Amino acid sequence: MSLPDLALSPEPAAASDSVDYILHLYATRGDDHYGEDISQREHAEQCAYHAHIDGADDALIIAALLHDIGHLLHKFGEDAADRGIDTRHERIGSGWLARILPPSVTAPIALHVSAKRYLATTNPPYIEGLSEASLQSFVLQGGIMDPEEVDAFLADPRHDAAMQLRKYDELGKVVGAEMPAFASYAPMIRSLLDEKAR
Repeated sequence: MSLPDLALSPEPAAASDSVDYILHLYATRGDDHYGEDISQREHAEQCAYHAHIDGADDALIIAALLHDIGHLLHKFGEDAADRGIDTRHERIGSGWLARILPPSVTAPIALHVSAKRYLATTNPPYIEGLSEASLQSFVLQGGIMDPEEVDAFLADPRHDAAMQLRKYDELGKVVGAEMPAFASYAPMIRSLLDEKAR
C-alpha cells in the first residue's frame, strides 16, 4: 500500500498553505491520544521544548514538534495499535513533510522509530523506560533489530539526530506540563520552509 493510500491529508496548493494546514491539523486533531496519557498536541509541544532547552538547532526542534504528525495523517484511527496495525506513521509523516521541509527535519522523523528499536537492541534497560503505548508499538514496528538492521541504521548520516529526537520523544510525556503553544513554532516552521525552497 502506498503512502497516498494510507494518508488522509489533502495536498495543499502551495507550500505556505501546508504550514496553515499543519496548524489546523493540530488544532482539530491534536487532542487525539493514541494510547498515551497526553494528547498529540501536548506531546509535540513538550518534545519541541525539550529540544529547545537542550540547545538543538531549529531543524531538530521542528522535527521534535512534528515527529508524530503521521498519526494525525493516517486513516487507521486512534486504536490502530490495539488492532495490531503498524501505521508506519514515521513514513507517512516524513514523506508528507518532505515536500516542504528540508532533510534536516524529515530524516530524523523518518528514523525515530528505528532509533527506538536500535536503543532497545543495544541497551536493553531502555525498554523498561518505554511507556505502555510505546512498548506496544515497538513490538508492532519490528521489535529488536537484527545485525543487518543495526548496521543500516548506523550507516545513515542522520542516525545521531534521530537518537536525539528519540530522547525528546521519551521526555515529552508528562501530564499537565505547561509548554509554549504549538502555534508559537509557526515562524520557525516557515523559516525552514523558506530554506527548503532556496
